Amino acid sequence: MKGKQEKRETRHLRVRKTVSGTPERPRLCVFRSLKHIYAQVVDDTSRLTLASASTAEPDFKKEAKTGGNIPAATQVGKLVAARALEQGVKKVVFDRGGYLYHGRVKALADAARAGGLDF
Repeated sequence: MKGKQEKRETRHLRVRKTVSGTPERPRLCVFRSLKHIYAQVVDDTSRLTLASASTAEPDFKKEAKTGGNIPAATQVGKLVAARALEQGVKKVVFDRGGYLYHGRVKALADAARAGGLDF
C-alpha cells in the first residue's frame, strides 16, 4: 500500500509528463511542507532556476510569524511574481507539484497572477 507522500509523488510524475518549462514559458513549481512553502520559476530545457521565493528565507522570517499558512503563501506568490518579472518572465505554466489546487497552493497561484504572471 502506498502512503500519502508516495501518492503525491505519483500524481506529480503524472503531471510532469505533460507540463514542462520552456524559455518562452517557464514552469512555476510549488513545494509545500508543514512549516514552509517554496516556489520556483524553472526553465527545464536549460535546467535553470530563473526566480525563486520561499518562507524559509531570512528576510521572510523577519516579517512573518509562520510560513505554513495562507497569508504566507500569498506573500510568497507576490514575491516570486515580482522576481520573475525582473527576469523578464511574464508567462508561466503552473506545476502544482501533485498537491490539490486548494488552500496554500491556490493562494500562491492567485497571488502570482495578481503580481503580473500569466498562466
